[in-house]
Amino acid sequence: MTLPRSLLSSLFLLLVLSLHGAARASDIVDASALPRGTLVLTSHLDVLEDPAQQLTIDDALSAGARFQASGQADEALSFGYTRSAYWLRLDLRNPGAAPLQRMLEISNARLSSITLYTPGADGRYQALHTGSAQPYATRPYHNRYFVFPLELAAQSQQVVYLRIASNGAKLIPARLWSPEAYLAYEGQDYLLQGVYFGMALAMMMFNLVLFATLGDRLYLMYVAFVGCVALGLAGQNGLAHEWLWPGAQGAWPNLAASILFSLSAALLLVFMRSMLGTRTLVPRLDKVLLALLAFFVLSPLAMVVFYTHVARPITTIWSVASPLIMIVSLACAYKRSRSAYYFSGAFFVLLIGNMSSSLAAMALLPHNLLTNHGSQIGSACEMMLLAFALADRFHVMRREKAEARRAAYEAQSSLIASLQSSERLLEERVAQRTSELNEANARLAELSMTDSLTGIANRRRFDDVLATEWSRAARLERPLAVGLLDIDFFKRYNDHYGHQDGDECLRRVAAEFAAQLQRTGDMVARYGGEEFAFIAPNTDADSALTIARRACEALETLALPHAQAPDGRLTVSIGVAAWTPKAGESAEQLLRAADAALYRAKQLGRNRAELDA
Repeated sequence: MTLPRSLLSSLFLLLVLSLHGAARASDIVDASALPRGTLVLTSHLDVLEDPAQQLTIDDALSAGARFQASGQADEALSFGYTRSAYWLRLDLRNPGAAPLQRMLEISNARLSSITLYTPGADGRYQALHTGSAQPYATRPYHNRYFVFPLELAAQSQQVVYLRIASNGAKLIPARLWSPEAYLAYEGQDYLLQGVYFGMALAMMMFNLVLFATLGDRLYLMYVAFVGCVALGLAGQNGLAHEWLWPGAQGAWPNLAASILFSLSAALLLVFMRSMLGTRTLVPRLDKVLLALLAFFVLSPLAMVVFYTHVARPITTIWSVASPLIMIVSLACAYKRSRSAYYFSGAFFVLLIGNMSSSLAAMALLPHNLLTNHGSQIGSACEMMLLAFALADRFHVMRREKAEARRAAYEAQSSLIASLQSSERLLEERVAQRTSELNEANARLAELSMTDSLTGIANRRRFDDVLATEWSRAARLERPLAVGLLDIDFFKRYNDHYGHQDGDECLRRVAAEFAAQLQRTGDMVARYGGEEFAFIAPNTDADSALTIARRACEALETLALPHAQAPDGRLTVSIGVAAWTPKAGESAEQLLRAADAALYRAKQLGRNRAELDA
């Protein structure tokens, strides 16, 4: 014998009432009747406080009348800063003939632990555990808030339980949605978030370009401030947990927002002190800003170590700090600081938004769209107003620069007139000074191209002449010869006779070497240390080798004593190379060829000249 469906539903209802205690009819939510697809659940929730955080679902099921009506008509339950956990009971009914799909939304992304208990087919409650302290993947529905899909059978009634615990403020906005309405709301919500963060990114990029163009660090401070605020708000509203650190768990997702807000306040103070010049404009009040700056820099450390104990005091100090900053800004505006007018207006909007959110978190203000999103609304307005302030600063800087340029032009014109009046008296002196300067420059140029020890050209002069002669030889298709001379065993000479005799030896060798190249265009230079070099334009390989051998013989004929040499006298080795420059070749290659020939002369016994093979 089969019982009618209506009788089964009545028996099920009696069973639920016997298990959970008699609920008032006004507390039962008709899930099929959602005005505009959504319903605020605050006044429909029964609340049980768990100070020791030890109650289980079985304890909650047996609590019965210990659950109390929330007594709040606000958009969110607010219990302020407390260590207690809270159990919420929601009685849902589907009087219709078809099953219902509903979405239960808890729109506070900073609740550390949320456990939803729903009755299963066997009547036993099943738990779904998530929260900001859990990885993002634990959420049954992908959203920046906590959304739980519910299914209500036809002509049924069921009671669901929520256990909520958090280290921060216990702010619990709860709504019931139809899937269609929630999808439309979700799209609009993410669109608005995209508009806000897109605006923040645009502000950052624009001012970053201004910083790169003008080099004014104030624009970089603004970029850092906006970035920190945007990240802090992303942490507060759950977007950071969704997109930036989805695998994070524990205290970090909540700590991140508080730390970033403290850092953004510190950056705002740095920006303010620089923009308004408080150090000179209001030096006494500037000390207040420095004290606040120290607090905001140090408070993240206190949050990391003692978050549960300091969260409420720090929030209170933030609420007190905002009016102090406003007072300093107004004091600067009173002293006719142009930037202070903009900053005061911008910060006033942020102050109202932040204070409304902070007071709502402490259950001192009702929760609605403005208080729940006050920080985000205020920061958006502040970003735009501060951007106007920086644009005005840019305009003032351009105007001051134009005025300075005009003043400089007038001063220059006056100076030119004065110079013209005394030009005749200065002409002779200028001409005399010019002549002396030219002579000094000529002497300096000569010294810069001459080796101070030997009096012949130095390496710098050699490189310049080689480049010139190489280009000329390539253009005229004529051979160019270079040679490198190295004194044999010169280190032994220095060690034996001393550096003074070594310097005299270098002078003698340089003079004799130079005497062997007397043609116009030939050049002898000191190449470095005991090495010398020559350049012989329009000289083929045989002629260059003849010049080198003649130099070796002449230096050997000098018969300079060298006790440490095999023959007892000073000798030299020379490497020669002569090319007609071709495409793809360079003077450096010619010089390397001569150096290779010099190396071969050394290997073959020294006191000889060798030609590039």
